[in-house]
Amino acid sequence: MERADTSPQLLEFEKKLAAYHLKGQWQVDANRPQNALKNAQGNLYIEPTPSGVPHVWRWADMQPFLREACEAVPASQTARRALVFTNPELPRGTTHTMISTLQIVRPGEIAWAHRHAINALRLAIKGGPDVFTVVNGRPLPMHPYDVLLTPGWTWHDHHNQSNESAVWLDALDVPFTLATNQQFYEDYGDIAQPPARSAANAAPADEARPYRYAWSEVERQITAGADETPDPARGRVVDYVNPLNNGPILPTIHVYAQVLPPGFEGKFCRETASGMSFVVRGEGRTVFADREIDWATHDTFVTPNWTWLRCVNLSKSEPAIVIHFSDSPILKAFGFYRREDETSPYAPQPAPRAAAERYGMEPE
Repeated sequence: MERADTSPQLLEFEKKLAAYHLKGQWQVDANRPQNALKNAQGNLYIEPTPSGVPHVWRWADMQPFLREACEAVPASQTARRALVFTNPELPRGTTHTMISTLQIVRPGEIAWAHRHAINALRLAIKGGPDVFTVVNGRPLPMHPYDVLLTPGWTWHDHHNQSNESAVWLDALDVPFTLATNQQFYEDYGDIAQPPARSAANAAPADEARPYRYAWSEVERQITAGADETPDPARGRVVDYVNPLNNGPILPTIHVYAQVLPPGFEGKFCRETASGMSFVVRGEGRTVFADREIDWATHDTFVTPNWTWLRCVNLSKSEPAIVIHFSDSPILKAFGFYRREDETSPYAPQPAPRAAAERYGMEPE
């Protein structure tokens, strides 16, 4: 939006304001043309500009990097051996509120004990009964696709007593914590906490909650709901729920398993939440307004906030299962969360072309 008045009198007045660390609102309003749209009635409409861009990190590419990381960083006691997924269009973070990493711990290693204000979770990829995380003295086994929580300010250390390297995906609210200037951190002092019970006799999933969500239980819920009608945009969804309050399992991160039935082709939707996704099994495609991303088992991809997208299962015979991490709890706490589907008056019609035109891109 262009300034209507740049008279010498106004410019001189703005200089006086600047000397007192003041700025006129008209100066601020003049610097946001990228957010200004026109709705169907021709009235001014301002909406968020998506932060970052869609991107996929392929498991086939990540495996050699993980192996090389073990050679380049030989001692996990001095540095976390983790690869941070960095969004190509953000200065830091996978989304503007969260980061995701792949972490590897070799046989016999311990990733040292500490705590921080950051909320974090681990999705085990390669693990088993001899791989475990100790949270506030409680050892929790890390079987493949289990989700383990280390909520803000809980002590935690990671152990690999197996004969093979353990690998997991981390999801943390680092950018949000830094943006609010709440980056508290403390080392435990010793490399590990004294466990309250042995890993071999670790608490079952139900007793261990809200720190551990066993994949076997999630898979049981997926199977039990096999006959349910899928959501036209998201397929079938199994939410991870904190049984203490029926809310999200972390105060800043919501987790759910998304099941796309064979041949599923979802409708376009968008939400103000940003998300990161890990593919448990299957192969599919996420179609955005200006690009398409194909993904397969163990790939990780990011979906920016307020971005039109739809999900496709490329297999006609097998379901695709994706675990999704969303920052929606942050937005819902302040009443900012919003979701639109193809029934919205602002929805793309037809989706790909209208969305491309809306954001100033050339439609295909």
